[in-house]
Amino acid sequence: MFERDPDTAVYVISVAAELAGVHPQTLRLYEKKGLLDPARTSGGSRRYSEADLDRLRRIGELTADGISLEGVRRILELEEELAELREQLEQTRADAAEAVARTHRHYRRDLVPYRAALVPLWAVHPFPTDNRNDDRSSDGSRNGGRRAS
Repeated sequence: MFERDPDTAVYVISVAAELAGVHPQTLRLYEKKGLLDPARTSGGSRRYSEADLDRLRRIGELTADGISLEGVRRILELEEELAELREQLEQTRADAAEAVARTHRHYRRDLVPYRAALVPLWAVHPFPTDNRNDDRSSDGSRNGGRRAS
């Protein structure tokens, strides 16, 4: 099955109006108010796309809620801006994730993090357990535990 690009303008004004459930004059009014911008043929006839029809449906939802055409125009403008900002945010997040991954790929694998490399000195060189080099005896005298003769 062939899928058409939603921005390809194929519908004449009467068909677009019927598909949207409005009068063709309403489409002209929406265009005049800046709510729609249909493509034009070389002869100047309007052509509407699926994206235009989606926009017409959104306009219908908003006007049914009692929003004025100027309010609808502003809402549509803000929705488009929000969509663009969301795309930019997603791109920025993807770029940042790639930068982090690229940085991680350049880490030297033979280096050890500083805290992990620290070993207490006593673990490498334990304290002596014998008192051979100590001149003090267990009773505190300086004869090294030997009896005076």
